[in-house]
Amino acid sequence: MNVGMIFKIAAVGILVTILGQVLKHSGREEHAFLISLAGLVLVLFWVIPYIQELFTMMQTLFEL
Repeated sequence: MNVGMIFKIAAVGILVTILGQVLKHSGREEHAFLISLAGLVLVLFWVIPYIQELFTMMQTLFEL
């Protein structure tokens, strides 16, 4: 995982937090929840290949 990916995840977190707060203060809690969920799904799609690579590496390391 490179540093650029960490910055992208942090940027998504900051953006989701700001949008969530704005939506909550305007009385749209449902939309704030959906924004948070969308941010989580986006980050998971970015991280899943790294997790898969980790499991593959562990599998080859322990020869399972």
